[in-house]
Amino acid sequence: MPKIELASITPKEIVAGYSARFIHTDHMTFSYLDVKAGATLPEHSHPHEQVCHVLEGEFQLTLDGEPLRFGPESVIVIPSHVKHAGLAITDCKLLDVFTPVREDYRAMSE
Repeated sequence: MPKIELASITPKEIVAGYSARFIHTDHMTFSYLDVKAGATLPEHSHPHEQVCHVLEGEFQLTLDGEPLRFGPESVIVIPSHVKHAGLAITDCKLLDVFTPVREDYRAMSE
């Protein structure tokens, strides 16, 4: 895969306040998110395994009903089918990695 410049990828708003730049490989989706303070992510689940890394800011993830606050350099692993929701405490930059590929996000990228 060639070198990719994130700035060259047009962001897509996946929900209000969550703008994502997507990179897809054969087996993974990388979602680089800019999140506005106060933006919420409704509770949901999916068959994908997910790793969420806070790059900047403070974020609260409610994982299977338990709220967890985390900041820069923190990583949370979300197993398949586990309900989760999010809240940006501050403006945030996040990296979410999914396996297998998020085909719904791939369709948004085209």
